[in-house]
Amino acid sequence: MTTSSDKSGGKHLRIISNSESDSRASETSASSQDTPEVACPFCFGTGMEVIPGEGAKRCRCQSPDHRVRLLQTARIPPRYQHCTLQGYVAGDAELSKWVAKREAQIVLDEFPSLDGRGLLFVGAVGVGKTHLAVAILRELIERYQLRGLFYQFGALLRQIQDSYNPVSQTSELKVLAPVFETDVLVLDELGASKPTNWVRDTMMQIINTRYNDKRVTIFTTNYSDSRKRDEDSAEILEDRIGVALRSRLYEMCKTVVIEGEDYRKRSLAQTV
Repeated sequence: MTTSSDKSGGKHLRIISNSESDSRASETSASSQDTPEVACPFCFGTGMEVIPGEGAKRCRCQSPDHRVRLLQTARIPPRYQHCTLQGYVAGDAELSKWVAKREAQIVLDEFPSLDGRGLLFVGAVGVGKTHLAVAILRELIERYQLRGLFYQFGALLRQIQDSYNPVSQTSELKVLAPVFETDVLVLDELGASKPTNWVRDTMMQIINTRYNDKRVTIFTTNYSDSRKRDEDSAEILEDRIGVALRSRLYEMCKTVVIEGEDYRKRSLAQTV
């Protein structure tokens, strides 16, 4: 879990996972002594928490219940709670899906040294973008004990609008604060909402804050960066979110294009 003091100083990361993940993480940290790490604010990576008047005891971050709570508060939709990287299916000829799976694995293994750089999964409906994004979120929470959040872009905007209080004008910040501060954010279906000035301003506020604080964000979108043909009138991502925001995403995320058949249609065809 990242605290405000992490931004300016060294970071410490308490890795809690299965033996295979621990082995990979140990190899990663051994290869570079300069790798920044993220600390548990209670034990600072030692595994022991000092309680005033009681002494030292095993830190709460070591408890399986703590991981369960982190997953429960991540807002992962029930439909996607089963998603894992291992469970992402890529056919032998689906090269882009294998590339996407590899990029997701790199985020998991190299998270301590990512310096806030995330991924932008781009592709048509049904290629598994959300599956991969949720798999990254779940496994980062389980491995590193991080705070994480999942939001569908349109749902987040509606929540901000619905909570707005014209008298206090404070509700927007209350909704956005967890989005700003969570260690890992998945923002699904970027560009799905009508691109009004308010939508673009809100999105820029989220992205700029997380970019400046070096917090990892995983995006998914159905909008590509280019049209297939010059005469094609379909909107591209830049049309939906604006030039400035797309430019910032180039710095903030690695773009991963996923191609392939809609797995939902394929599954339906196989059952008929």
